[in-house]
Amino acid sequence: MLKKIADFDNRVSVYWTNRHFSERVNGWLKFYVRLGDGYIWAAFALFVFLKVGWDRFLPILWQALMALAVSLVLYEVVKLNTKRPRPFAANPQIKAEVPPLDKYSFPSGHTMNNLAVASAVFFAVPQYGWLMILLPLTWGLLRVYFGVHWLTDILCGFVLGILSFVIGHLIWITIF
Repeated sequence: MLKKIADFDNRVSVYWTNRHFSERVNGWLKFYVRLGDGYIWAAFALFVFLKVGWDRFLPILWQALMALAVSLVLYEVVKLNTKRPRPFAANPQIKAEVPPLDKYSFPSGHTMNNLAVASAVFFAVPQYGWLMILLPLTWGLLRVYFGVHWLTDILCGFVLGILSFVIGHLIWITIF
């Protein structure tokens, strides 16, 4: 079963990384995918704060931080126990076109951590949070496109990000 998943991932990655848009579009996509490194969250936090006010913003912030803390712990445990090589390290047909943040690929921390935070915002203010849900998904798919993740890294990061939010939310409602 794992061999079939690895073969599927390899086929998807070779296909996606060898079919690029124009240099101009790729340049924009590289800028966009780097927003997933955390740069956009301050701007989005300010936006949510201005829309909902301090009294409503503070619990959203704390729940997002709780979900992120759970996600980071879960991420480290899974990543250090699987040690899956990144696509560009496993296949010479694939090259990394954006810098990876660490050595291993599974799960996608960009997808997982960003989705944990986005889920907390979506739960509290769905009228703004839906946009935040889309961001980690597109960032994750672009990280496959740019050769630093396998598709299943993104899919598992998605599931683990939501799980991180659920665990963080359960901790939050138990404590507060």
